[in-house]
Amino acid sequence: MISQEQIDILKEQIAIADAIVVGGASGMSAASGFKFYYQHDEVFQMIAGNLEKKYGFYNFFDGLYDPHHTLEEHWAMLIRLSHYIHYCETGETYKDLAALLEGKNYYIATTNQDAQFYRVFDANKITRIQGDWRYWQCKKRCHDQIYDNKEQTLELSKYIEADKLTDALIPRCPKCGGYMDAWIRSRNFLEGNYYQQEMKLYYDFIEKHAGDRILFLELGVGLMTPMFIKKPFISMVYQLPNAFYATLNPQHAIVPEIITSKGLALSDDISIILKQLLNKPIDPVDHFDSEKIFNPSRVY
Repeated sequence: MISQEQIDILKEQIAIADAIVVGGASGMSAASGFKFYYQHDEVFQMIAGNLEKKYGFYNFFDGLYDPHHTLEEHWAMLIRLSHYIHYCETGETYKDLAALLEGKNYYIATTNQDAQFYRVFDANKITRIQGDWRYWQCKKRCHDQIYDNKEQTLELSKYIEADKLTDALIPRCPKCGGYMDAWIRSRNFLEGNYYQQEMKLYYDFIEKHAGDRILFLELGVGLMTPMFIKKPFISMVYQLPNAFYATLNPQHAIVPEIITSKGLALSDDISIILKQLLNKPIDPVDHFDSEKIFNPSRVY
């Protein structure tokens, strides 16, 4: 457990900050129990069905990028996942973070695609760097539009048979007639007007507070895609005179030497740290064990 001294330092930084930039990644959701991306749990088994045995993949990441399953099987997994994202519970870490930031001047940049931040925070204060499972886009990017898929996934989930969604039912682009795709980071990812508007809000917030006491609060950011949150945060803390960097991560809580005097690394379960910051009881928390969740042969 993190020492009270470290907790007090972060509490003070939150209290004195004129602005807080939150960088939220997969570790934030994993700390709330959403582990199917990495782990062979009940949610993964629901999404994969019998495909896990057929192709031998162990978690959703491996299943999503498995080169052997068919397009019809791929869409069965996408439909099941999107349906789950729409209707699953709200993670405890997100509720606690909302309580911690209540009344604060904040902005959130996230690489998460599970929309958990939208359950408890203002949508106008969130930038989705890697998209959102709740939306489709044209796979060919023939036009600049994303589509809410809530009703469609609810309906199509009824027609999945033998872990397949027949080709005739796979969502098609209303413009070109080609296949749709999930609006998530890939070689086909649509970084159109909607995406650019969100990025502008993020950049404008930082620019507005560049000279203020600004806290960069990094939650569960690993090393798989450090270019989106971790590296920019470290760079901005180095350059901005009144910035401070706090990273919460059970695996990769590291403050580089160049910002040692302006940083704090809290290497523990994020759910526990948030409860410490809120002075909440810790006993009920299901401790996050990274050694049991993550595959050591992969970088997350």
